[in-house]
Amino acid sequence: MYRTLVVGLGRAGTGLHLPTLDRLRKGTRAGTLFAGAPMVAVDPVPAPATLPPGTVRLPTLELARAELDPQRTVVHVCTPPDGRDAVIERLARLGFVNLLVEKPLTADTAQLTRIEDLRRQYGLRLVVVAQWLVSSLTGRLKDHVATGEFGALRAIRVVQRKPRFSRSLATSGHPTAFDVEIPHALGVALDLAGPARLTDAAWSDLRTDVAVRPRLGTATLRLTHEGGASTRIASDLTAPVRERRITCEFTEATVVGHYPISQDDGFAQLAVEGREFTKREVFPDDALPEFFRHAYQRFADGGEFGIDLAARTVRLVDEAKQLCLLRERPTPLPAGAVRDAG
Repeated sequence: MYRTLVVGLGRAGTGLHLPTLDRLRKGTRAGTLFAGAPMVAVDPVPAPATLPPGTVRLPTLELARAELDPQRTVVHVCTPPDGRDAVIERLARLGFVNLLVEKPLTADTAQLTRIEDLRRQYGLRLVVVAQWLVSSLTGRLKDHVATGEFGALRAIRVVQRKPRFSRSLATSGHPTAFDVEIPHALGVALDLAGPARLTDAAWSDLRTDVAVRPRLGTATLRLTHEGGASTRIASDLTAPVRERRITCEFTEATVVGHYPISQDDGFAQLAVEGREFTKREVFPDDALPEFFRHAYQRFADGGEFGIDLAARTVRLVDEAKQLCLLRERPTPLPAGAVRDAG
């Protein structure tokens, strides 16, 4: 049985992790997976937040350490990805080793290297939240790839659209649009089609009539997988509508899946169009609670934990950002060139 500590009371902490955990605890027999003691939440900013009844809110990690047994606590790290390495180091120094980290693991490869060092140094059992990987929809797509019933997988296209103006203008925890939704989709693409190299990337600003947030509007990346398939992932955080769509093109059919777009409706859809048939399925796909349940069970069973897929995702996203930055820089004049003083 494990206590729960949620670090960071922004959108992920208060809107996703705590309410999902509250539902899981109520639906799980007491004393089997989750400890009966209250959940603990830490955020140094005294901002208003609606927490599940009974949750103990504390201002510092040190006070949480006095309340909890670090070895018997799962820490949900819900702070922004930029600076995640510093948060994980503080937790490790306080003795916490069971960490469930909100995606993406971190914002760049330098912080990733530091986290990998901390993981080895302190024996951290670290899991990155990736509910799309345990989604029923993703599972069905993986089955189609594995069985080969529709032939070889040739291409993956992911489109993610949602309006994110208020949060992008109010906070600075996600440096670019690549850090918001892209990591979920990228993890799925790598899981379906295997390792890949980046071939192209682009981003744009988020603009309103009164403000601009650089690089937080759209993000697009293209990959070529070692097995020959290609992937294109496009995320638009300025769209007026919501959509999470994945299209897998096989040699004999096209499969289109729609992930749930919010916790308001936990159903996914899958449509298959072949040369001589079509079919459509609609099924429950509330993946986040299942991901949490599996993670807590692995902690309890002493299972092995790896961050290889999460690390590959961070490296590819960081490479995409660097490519975009390179294109933004002025091209230097060749040696000996004369500027036009016009």
